[in-house]
Amino acid sequence: MRLIHTSTLQLKEWITEIPHYVILSHTWGPEEVTFDDFSLPHARSMIGYDKIRRCCEQAVRDGFEWAWVDTCCIDKRSSAELSEAINSMWKWYWNASICYAWLSDVPANARSDPGLLLQSFQNSKWFTRGWCLQELLAPAVVEFYDETWTILGTKSSLLSIISTVTWIDEVALSQRQKIRKASVAQRLSWAATRLTSRAEDRAYCLLGLLDLNMPLLYGEGKRAFYRLQLELLKTFEDQTLFAWELPNASIEDMGLLAPSPLAFQFSGNIRAGQEAWPGSSVTNRGLVIQLPCLP
Repeated sequence: MRLIHTSTLQLKEWITEIPHYVILSHTWGPEEVTFDDFSLPHARSMIGYDKIRRCCEQAVRDGFEWAWVDTCCIDKRSSAELSEAINSMWKWYWNASICYAWLSDVPANARSDPGLLLQSFQNSKWFTRGWCLQELLAPAVVEFYDETWTILGTKSSLLSIISTVTWIDEVALSQRQKIRKASVAQRLSWAATRLTSRAEDRAYCLLGLLDLNMPLLYGEGKRAFYRLQLELLKTFEDQTLFAWELPNASIEDMGLLAPSPLAFQFSGNIRAGQEAWPGSSVTNRGLVIQLPCLP
């Protein structure tokens, strides 16, 4: 795991005994500073460098020596490193002392008008991005900042508003240990309308939330979500995976597994049963599963 020293803005790699650190959550924009760029002189003139600098300045004020920012702390040239990072992302956000969520589209002048501030916060694109879901749920402490890095509040202080915006119940937002008790269908419903730049990332951004590890195959497109569901079948005995619907789809478009997280949009209230049932298995002929037959 690479971390940025918040005073010198130099990268250092840690294998064991990782120090306390803060972590940045943001939406990607133009001229992001990559690992390749970070040590080069031109990096400081790039638009994306400012958020890294401001994150580190806030970390220093909060008494932290180390920070993690995805744009420059992962060497995306290495497919092995990228795969390891994505499969570790939930853990990294979980272990962070504070997560700074920078909402670049919440303007500073909104603070003078409570109604405008609330509207700007609720409409931030941060709440629409797939990767930002785990960045909201995994950390114990999330602090929200507007475009000028003025604090808006915390996950705790804004709990009711965040729950309304995200359709995630307050228990899951405030007691992260209970996220694992939510059914597969519930967790997928939280991601239903969130978007990612690449089709594969709609599945990959859910690995930590679903407690899965899976090889990344960029280029597989929407098949990544199908493969994710197969991993869920192998790992969990949670039949809510089949509790999805696409109201406007024809029967020819329907299969046993959902085509995308959007199919779980209305599955937020579905809970797994308490009865123990034999596990399922997938063969070359289909799915083998035992289900109750109700009169």
